[in-house]
Amino acid sequence: MEREITKIRNRMDELDARLVGLLNERASCAQEIGRLKDTVGLKVYQPQREREVLSHVRSENAGPLDADAITRLFERIIDEARRLERSSG
Repeated sequence: MEREITKIRNRMDELDARLVGLLNERASCAQEIGRLKDTVGLKVYQPQREREVLSHVRSENAGPLDADAITRLFERIIDEARRLERSSG
């Protein structure tokens, strides 16, 4: 059993590393969007877009995380993206 736990934990570590890479790639996109918004005078906070993102990720979710968990995770990701957009403009 200990070997199986170690194997699963190693897989989780690999997934975590991929998640970090993807989150940083997404953050780079947010920085670029922040620069573009600043150039054309758009506000960083765009609630309609945030609703679209949350709706999209909920529709992509096949579980085992439920829709509320996905929403909470992406609300935090969006908060950090908004912070980066503000600092990039």
